[in-house]
Amino acid sequence: MKIRERRFLHTRMLRDTTALAHVIQSYAKTKQVYKGKQLHAQLICAGREPCTFLTNHLLNMYAKCGELGYAYRLFDEMPQRNIVSWTAMISGFSQNGRFPEALTAFSHMRAAGEKPTQFAISSIIQVAAFLGSLEFGEQMHSLSLKSGLSVELFVGSNLADMYSKCGDLVSACWVFDEMPVKDEVSWTAMIDGYSKNGNCGEAVLAFKKMHAQGITTDQHVFCSVLNACGGLEYASEFGKSLHSCIVKLGFETEIFVGNALTDVYSKSRDMESASRVFGFNSEYMNVVSCTSLIDGYVEMNQIDKALSTFLESRRHGVEPNEFTFSSLIKACASEAALEQGSQLHAQVIKTHFDDDPFVCSVLVDMYGKCGLIDSSIRVFDEISDPTEIAWNSMIGVFAQHGCGKEAIRVFDRLVTRGMRPNEITFVSLLMACSHAGLVEEGLGFFNLMQKAYRIEPRQEHYSCIIDLLGRAGRLEEAEAFISRMPFEPNAFGWCSLLGACRTHGDKERGELAATKLMKLDPDNSGTHVLLSNIYATAGQWEDVRSVRKMMRDSRVKKLPGYSWVDVGNKTHVFGAEDWSHPQKREIYEKLESLSNEIKGVGYVANVDRLSCNLEESLKERILHHHSERIAVAFALISMPVGKPIIVKKNIRVCLDCHTYIKFISKMVGRKIIVRDNSRFHHFVDGLCSCGDYW
Repeated sequence: MKIRERRFLHTRMLRDTTALAHVIQSYAKTKQVYKGKQLHAQLICAGREPCTFLTNHLLNMYAKCGELGYAYRLFDEMPQRNIVSWTAMISGFSQNGRFPEALTAFSHMRAAGEKPTQFAISSIIQVAAFLGSLEFGEQMHSLSLKSGLSVELFVGSNLADMYSKCGDLVSACWVFDEMPVKDEVSWTAMIDGYSKNGNCGEAVLAFKKMHAQGITTDQHVFCSVLNACGGLEYASEFGKSLHSCIVKLGFETEIFVGNALTDVYSKSRDMESASRVFGFNSEYMNVVSCTSLIDGYVEMNQIDKALSTFLESRRHGVEPNEFTFSSLIKACASEAALEQGSQLHAQVIKTHFDDDPFVCSVLVDMYGKCGLIDSSIRVFDEISDPTEIAWNSMIGVFAQHGCGKEAIRVFDRLVTRGMRPNEITFVSLLMACSHAGLVEEGLGFFNLMQKAYRIEPRQEHYSCIIDLLGRAGRLEEAEAFISRMPFEPNAFGWCSLLGACRTHGDKERGELAATKLMKLDPDNSGTHVLLSNIYATAGQWEDVRSVRKMMRDSRVKKLPGYSWVDVGNKTHVFGAEDWSHPQKREIYEKLESLSNEIKGVGYVANVDRLSCNLEESLKERILHHHSERIAVAFALISMPVGKPIIVKKNIRVCLDCHTYIKFISKMVGRKIIVRDNSRFHHFVDGLCSCGDYW
């Protein structure tokens, strides 16, 4: 075709309004804003002033392509506007997240006397949904009713969505039921609304109704119902049914669907299926699916697999986000895996998440649970604007380490900053007071909860007060406090009282607490052991034998005590009288050497608390081979001089081992940190951070 002919046809097209409108529409759909600008320029150069009809199409094209500056300028210069012009601007502002401008445009349109279309109303209802403004949404609902537009599909769908996002599911259901016609958008809005408001069963039921009515199911519907599915007991079973439909309809390779499937299988602890979906979509691997899989492994306590998934995702170039790091660091905290936690901290710094308040909060908690309280403080002090979670983490760390006064100082800083403490804050604060023997302060905070902050104490708070009074030996007050409680103490409360009765030799109250505990938790061997210890201390060996018979008859087995220590990248676990370690000879020799040396400087074994009627020499031998002592001996021959020794133990450290480790810390000049099931003990130069109060 000759150049002259092409120019002639181009000139004809510029004069053909309908053809131009179709071209502009295609540019809007395909987001080809550059070509749209070229065409706009050609119209101007050709001396043709676009009519209102064409200008509206240009407005729509610029708005859909995110060029709102061009759209607004064009709109402002229009000699004549109609309802389509206003709707294009309102929709453009709304779709591009420019909500204040959308509201302003809508107000000006109303002032200009234009009646809103269903599209303008729908756009402005979306603004109300995003802002979470139920009151404004209700006003738009009234306007749509007056305008006769509430029955329109777009309006009804957006109203249902707005009500559900604002938490008013009753109104959302009412709007939805009143709609004469429903499509996949309106059904998805309801399913999503149920899901986000915790009504997972209703979400699934809505999906089943939608499916029964033959409504087209797309990937958005599947994502919504899968998100709801994660909160159900039968999540894995129903998830597999949905998975089959997804495969049949060819949506399995859709990234968002794959993410939702991975998440639902992970939440239902079906890690095999989750891993299979993840592997199938490996070429589309992304941070959402990776984090879902990691969360699932963490919940299953499969930390190694969680870390492996993280490393695999990094090899595929997937950048972790704050949720990925938080999940992994939480796992390291629960396992007291300091080595892995420190490596993750380095990754956090490298990927610039060290200023994320949520990630920093879990780092504070992780270092605290690994025994490094100084590292917790350092991370916390580097948070520019600590959140409620960060403050609670720091108070919780001080509580775990028995630093009551420090916990109170952090609480005072929290209040001074204008932050409002919550239930978790007070649990940690009361626990800190209990471990530090700050009885009056703890009672004061318990009363402050209700008076100053109107926080109704829960079971956990009452249990902390029982523990607080019990540790201080104020058992009569503890019993009186229990009698005034609005409900029966839980297992932790009775266990705290029983432990205090054992420490302070109160047999009668100990028997009462043990009876209550056996009803609440009959399989807990700790109850029988503590009661047996109380009888042993009182020399009532017949009662000791009776308790042991009761355990045999009920098939309750005593929880074996064990300790573990991390050396390098390996965790070494030891039980009492455990000589299965490859280095058993060196460990035994070190243990014997340590015992002989500390006996020379005043250590005398305390055998009074052992609930067995044996010769003192045999009792001494039992104490000598407690798991924490074996772990300390192994650490001393395996770890570099100067590095703190951190030993973890699954049950409470015994009184004699506590004394023993104090002597060891002074003799070898090493800091030894022991975390038992109650708290941390920091042994330095013959003293313990607990002040012998635990």
